[in-house]
Amino acid sequence: LEILVTILNMNDNNPVFKQTKLTEVVPEDTKVNATIVAREDLSASDADLDTIFYELTTIVAGTDGYFAIKGVNNPEIYLQKTLDYEKFNSTTLVLYARDRPVGSTDTTNTATTTINIFIEEADTKPPWFLPCTFINTDKSICISSPYTGRVNISEMSTEPLILEPGPIYAIDPDYTLNEKIVYSIVGGDTDKVFSVDADTGNLTMNKLATSPDSYLLQVMATQVNNIQKYSIASVEIKVINKSNHAPYFESRIYNGTVFVGVAPRSFVLQAGDLSSPLMITAADDDFPNV
Repeated sequence: LEILVTILNMNDNNPVFKQTKLTEVVPEDTKVNATIVAREDLSASDADLDTIFYELTTIVAGTDGYFAIKGVNNPEIYLQKTLDYEKFNSTTLVLYARDRPVGSTDTTNTATTTINIFIEEADTKPPWFLPCTFINTDKSICISSPYTGRVNISEMSTEPLILEPGPIYAIDPDYTLNEKIVYSIVGGDTDKVFSVDADTGNLTMNKLATSPDSYLLQVMATQVNNIQKYSIASVEIKVINKSNHAPYFESRIYNGTVFVGVAPRSFVLQAGDLSSPLMITAADDDFPNV
């Protein structure tokens, strides 16, 4: 008598990952949809030869939604959203491998592996001129106001010019990188009246300003390590006549007369001359004809 015996495979083995813990360093400027961890590094095996179903979770608050797997049967992890080092610089993912689909009523065996992700700051932002104002809630863009200053016509200044709201100064907003910045004038100074110190940003004069017209300079701040990372600020230099004298009142005492009951905003009259409004005048010897 010939007896055929069929051995039925029992689901008695857990899926097994090659590694139960992985660490990946991801540059901040990694492109969306780029692979972070390859499928071959994450695939689990099952001695029962069952199909493996995967699920990825994020266990660090505020960092979910950035990483995902390609599919329920493909554990390859890819970047789903643009990274920002200022928002977070590390997170932890847990990848589940099951030998039955999620929600199955059959006996299910599960394995997990932990993936620690560390974000490496990249040189993503151009220099910022200070002071500046943030224009978005995540503080990734900061806009500076124009700088302004004054020089006297036909007079040479040997000191750095005093500017408002402060001296020319720019920083690398990728704070941990803090790349060196140099300054240059790239427009508005066709007569070469001014120069800027490449290292400090101090603005000085090369020669006299002989025209009363204002100068509107464009000063560029550039990262030494990458000339494509730059910003440009406007600097308005007004050319004025030098003031050698302070203004003064033409009389030390002014006397006026006002009547009781007059309407608001009525003229105060000249004392002793009720037909003329009281006039308070000042003079400046720098402007003798005014």
